[in-house]
Amino acid sequence: MSIAKPLKKAVAAVILDLDGTLIHTDGILGDVLKALLLKYGKQWDGREAQKIVGKTPLEEAAIVVGDYELPCSIDEFVTQITPLLYDQFCNIKALPGANRLIKHLSGHNVPLALASNSPRAYIESKISYQQGWKESFSVIIAGDEVRAGKPSPEIFLEAAKRLNIEPSRCLVIEDSLPGVTGGKAADMEVVAVPSIPKQTHLYIAADEVISSLLDLQPELWGLPPFDDWIDGTLPLEIWHIGGPVVKGFGRGSKVLGIPTANLSTKGYSALLSEHPSGVYFGWAGLSTRGVYKMVMSIGWNPYFNNTEKTIEPWLLHEFDGDFYGEELRLVIVGYIRPEANFTTLESLIAKIHEDRRIAERALDIPLYLKYKDDPYLKGSSL
Repeated sequence: MSIAKPLKKAVAAVILDLDGTLIHTDGILGDVLKALLLKYGKQWDGREAQKIVGKTPLEEAAIVVGDYELPCSIDEFVTQITPLLYDQFCNIKALPGANRLIKHLSGHNVPLALASNSPRAYIESKISYQQGWKESFSVIIAGDEVRAGKPSPEIFLEAAKRLNIEPSRCLVIEDSLPGVTGGKAADMEVVAVPSIPKQTHLYIAADEVISSLLDLQPELWGLPPFDDWIDGTLPLEIWHIGGPVVKGFGRGSKVLGIPTANLSTKGYSALLSEHPSGVYFGWAGLSTRGVYKMVMSIGWNPYFNNTEKTIEPWLLHEFDGDFYGEELRLVIVGYIRPEANFTTLESLIAKIHEDRRIAERALDIPLYLKYKDDPYLKGSSL
């Protein structure tokens, strides 16, 4: 479920990173870089995405200018890209679990700091579009307010100083390796939420590695626990996805004995990058058949080592025959658990059936049952 050292430590404050931890900026940055590089006759292919995670804007610019051999200075590139980024900050979305975490911690008067390698002006602009965030942080510290950004510990030490709390009593939550390195160098506890897919093994310095903020357990760090789980499920702000049923990997019915109704990921790369890998549930509408309970996995299926992120819903109903090509619409209403690896096929199958039982039971709860009548399931446009 998560990779964690057995001993946890009570903390008194939480220091949060921004980009990739609380907000989803990768897609915005990629779109801007793609447009800007076209002016130079270059094509952004995303190969620098892993290199620039957690870097300062100047460091990011240096990587792009160098790797693409652009005929401009780093400062000139920053000057060109900055207004393009500002135009997109209004479109940045909070990552799943971010609003929940901030509201929970601030509501329990846990001292909160925001520590980001971004310049102060970037931070102020980004969080201005996220309701209630600015006032939730006792301290906000930016990369241009310290001599060295992450992986230097300076930004974290300065945050602890402004919070008036010993560094060893602070918990850092970070998505990048530079952030994890800086947090540990500051003698703080660190929870990593990797933003780069399938890179969990690189975060060995962190005290805990989780798949998403949905999986954070504050009580392990002496903080007030979340109280919003219902019968093993976490209610979510609902989201929709749909398309024709396509052939999958041929392992659902044949290998697992579980007939999944696979959806193509084409056109959904941005949506899938926003939602963490894991097991979800909700309602499924088939254009010619009706509405059914559904549990599904989104992710890389580490047991089968997928090379792409997939959507694999299981409609909890016995059908006569398959329905390839039929329009399938899903309303996702809740979350069950993060993606996990398994040592045996039997343990994987057992877990999938446990997920099914949890979903079937939960979907009878009025909170979830009401979405069975969502117009989207019947074919209405959003």
